[in-house]
Amino acid sequence: MTEIKTWTEGRCGRIRLTRPEVLNALNETMCQALDTALIAWENDDAVDLVVIDADGPRAFCAGGDIAALYHAGTRGDYGLGRQFWRMEYRMNLRIARYAKPVVSLMHGFTMGGGVGVGCHARHRVVGESSQLAMPECAIGLVPDVGGSYLLARAPGRLGAYLAVTGTRMGPGDAIYAGFADYFVPEADWPALTAALVAEGITALERYTQPAPEAGLPPQQSQIDRLFGPEACPNIIAALRADKSEFAQTTLEIIERASPLATWAAIEIQNRLRPAPDLAEALELEYRFTHRAQQMSDFQEGVRAAVIDKDRSPRWLHESIEAVSAAEVIAMLAPLGAQAWTVEDDI
Repeated sequence: MTEIKTWTEGRCGRIRLTRPEVLNALNETMCQALDTALIAWENDDAVDLVVIDADGPRAFCAGGDIAALYHAGTRGDYGLGRQFWRMEYRMNLRIARYAKPVVSLMHGFTMGGGVGVGCHARHRVVGESSQLAMPECAIGLVPDVGGSYLLARAPGRLGAYLAVTGTRMGPGDAIYAGFADYFVPEADWPALTAALVAEGITALERYTQPAPEAGLPPQQSQIDRLFGPEACPNIIAALRADKSEFAQTTLEIIERASPLATWAAIEIQNRLRPAPDLAEALELEYRFTHRAQQMSDFQEGVRAAVIDKDRSPRWLHESIEAVSAAEVIAMLAPLGAQAWTVEDDI
């Protein structure tokens, strides 16, 4: 079965993810096909815009196909993962910088790699079923695919909160946090797509409606206070000292995730937040992912969540306090001879 479909319709380039049986999880073949289509259409005068959507009722794209990376990693093959991440990140940057309008229609689960495909588009559409999140810390990885850039642009310290909790955002919250732009009821998506094909990007405004109420804005001041400290251990201390239900629930979520990934995710947010830049974010993320299979909790996190599904990961550290700042710095240090610059690769 075809995993991704690309074609032209009218003056519109169409891209559709077609792996609904695995929630449209991205693999290397799909990333390459998507990138190839964008390259072909960029200078094609017959194509005015691009629309990206997905098959199946449950997900636009629930993430990357990490099981394949896990199995390669258990054999000591770390090259597959590094190649996949470079290819994926290159495609993410191409979407963000595309000279023509790109519209993404993100229904259902849009997480991890799905955020990288959908949330760097110029016109990002969500519907009533949309659930967006960056849950990587739960599997020993940091928010990547340029997700750290999106998080760094979120209001206040919301990005740090979302990075380490993987909180799912409905359509209203996704727009509030800067992961989406427009709400269109999903019943109208076929008509919207037809109008985009027939009329071009100007048709989008006609279908947009007010987004459902967001749940994050009332929590913003509390998030800013609890996640105000830059040092990860100080955030944990603030959460422990605060006896509110929100603080305690947040603490429970964080304490289930990889301590090393959690601290690194906060450090990435601290570095990016003063001046968010997507290329810088991707290269910083790659420093972690390049090392992830050898030096972090990634293999164990995927085993517990995806392979054995016992939900009982044995992390390298028992707690945030057991992680040293030196370990985090090492995971995010320049790669020297193995450094990768996305600007040179796009």
